[in-house]
Amino acid sequence: MTYTASLRVWRGDGDGGELTRYDVEAHDGEVVLDLLHRLQATQTPDLAVRWNCKAGKCGSCSAEINGRPRLLCMTRMSVFSPGEVLTITPLRTFPVIRDLVTDVSFNYAKAREIPSFTPPDGLAPGEYRMTQADVGRSQEFRRCIECFLCQDTCHVVRDHEENKPAFAGPRFLMRVAELEMHPLDVADRVAAVQDEHGLGRCNITRCCTDVCPEGIKITDNALIPMKERVADRRYDPLVWLGRTISRRRG
Repeated sequence: MTYTASLRVWRGDGDGGELTRYDVEAHDGEVVLDLLHRLQATQTPDLAVRWNCKAGKCGSCSAEINGRPRLLCMTRMSVFSPGEVLTITPLRTFPVIRDLVTDVSFNYAKAREIPSFTPPDGLAPGEYRMTQADVGRSQEFRRCIECFLCQDTCHVVRDHEENKPAFAGPRFLMRVAELEMHPLDVADRVAAVQDEHGLGRCNITRCCTDVCPEGIKITDNALIPMKERVADRRYDPLVWLGRTISRRRG
């Protein structure tokens, strides 16, 4: 089936812009990115939209469709009624460069703040040994394609620009959890995740999990376990007593 789809696409740059209405031909089986490509080819060759693989694996084509963060290449037109007007806007949490392209460098800065994998002293590459059961705890998090939809939807930074310096966001709190749960990582990351990366600002609304295109349970399997580790470290009286005795013995 072929029909005419109505789009409202945000056009502009960092200084401002507006939603512009377009009517575009749509076909069965197409995704929203197909329509934007057709729009570029037939009406607006200067439309800026970031994309790469068109297979839901590079995370490049992140945008918001009717206010919900989505991948343009994985959002099928069939989920909308033929008469529905689609409003396509750039990620709200990050500065606009032009049209649907945003500056996501905030995320790369946060990635650099997290200390890398730290193996035990004296253990050379090729000597790592671990069971699949141990690996499984953190393996889920490696499916992340860094589309930054979870970063965009997290209200801690979406609605509060002033929180960005002190909050890593769900993608990078999950990265800390991945390393903390790794059976061969010996770095102590519990204090840092609370004090330096802002875990305490997360109030587990699960909005990050809801928009993850890889289906990663960010809240339940990464953020909540890290909160539990922080609570055990700081507030469990038996843990406090054990640390106190260890210090006195030392």
